[in-house]
Amino acid sequence: MAQQPEAEDNSQRLDKWLWAARFYKTRGLAVEAINGGKVHLNKHRTKPSRNVKQDDVLTISKPPYEHVITVLDVAKQRRPASEAQLLYIESDDSLAKREKLKLELKDQPLGFRHDKGRPNKRDRRHIIKFTRKE
Repeated sequence: MAQQPEAEDNSQRLDKWLWAARFYKTRGLAVEAINGGKVHLNKHRTKPSRNVKQDDVLTISKPPYEHVITVLDVAKQRRPASEAQLLYIESDDSLAKREKLKLELKDQPLGFRHDKGRPNKRDRRHIIKFTRKE
């Protein structure tokens, strides 16, 4: 029996597309993000099995950043990052907001560092001395 040629379908599952476009490292992470409401398709909450096609608008929230992108193409398999960037275009507003937020976060002081663990005797004395000043 001869195989029938498949119709050229220019759509792909959302979770596969996010994985192929390298927004998420695995499809499982993409599914979790979609089910968690972090990904919207054309301003609506969606499911991982929903098909995306050319000119669809995706809003991807990866705190503290948010990407608003337009789908340009679908990829049937995962390709290098340089080729994955050709699958979408990010809106100018989204790029500007992300750059602004990046600068704001850079200017903020770092919080308390927990890499040392419990304060030692000397550190506790400094903390007590600092908190007693009024």
